[in-house]
Amino acid sequence: MAVVLSLRWAGVTPEQYDTVRTAVRWEEQAPDGAVLHVAWFEPGTLLVIDVWNSQDDFERFFAERLAPAVVEAGITGEPEPRFFPLHRRFVAPGVSGAA
Repeated sequence: MAVVLSLRWAGVTPEQYDTVRTAVRWEEQAPDGAVLHVAWFEPGTLLVIDVWNSQDDFERFFAERLAPAVVEAGITGEPEPRFFPLHRRFVAPGVSGAA
């Protein structure tokens, strides 16, 4: 079942996020089960909304690819993930790709 991931990670900077993104290359080599990723920042906090085909897909991606890059980027603390069953998704016509 598809899930929505809402994640909050205090202490992560935009520079650290970009370092991890570059190292993991999730935009060039999409993780199995990934559908959508949106990230933004509040002061001192990374916020993410993802859609995954399953919670297991995200957890596998985190363990195998994301966690090692997080350590290398010097990110400390723990993320606060919450998963919810996806009820419906809509992608506006003409929307595609990463940016």
